Amino acid sequence: MHKDVGIRARQLFEADYGCAESVLMAIAEDLGVASDIIPKIATGFCGGMARTCGLCGAVSGAVMGLGLVTGRGSNKDSEDANYQLVRQVLADFNTEFGSVNCRDLTGCDLGTEDGRRYFKDNKVRQRCAGFVEAAARLAAGAL
Repeated sequence: MHKDVGIRARQLFEADYGCAESVLMAIAEDLGVASDIIPKIATGFCGGMARTCGLCGAVSGAVMGLGLVTGRGSNKDSEDANYQLVRQVLADFNTEFGSVNCRDLTGCDLGTEDGRRYFKDNKVRQRCAGFVEAAARLAAGAL
């Protein structure tokens, strides 16, 4: 993978794609994977799993991107290689930012009107751009 995958993910995010969508799209582009299901498959992962304050969408996009390379092709394949890389990316992201949880990273509950207002008023999306870039960079570095 190319080292500029993180930069490309940030560009996509700044073009108003969601966090998970941006990371998955950047990784897929770098791998030469083209499909009309990308970014659709990642949409529900944005905002900490559909604004539920769960796993950071950028991290979810990275996990899906890793799956493009190391995911199982059949039920007879082992998931061990994929799981090892996913765990590495989760640990590295957590080390860099202190959490992999959307609410912890953003400081707000995107599932509420107040949380979305805080997100907008405090320009939290700019902070999220860094999470997007890092998640894509970490996934690329793991492969």
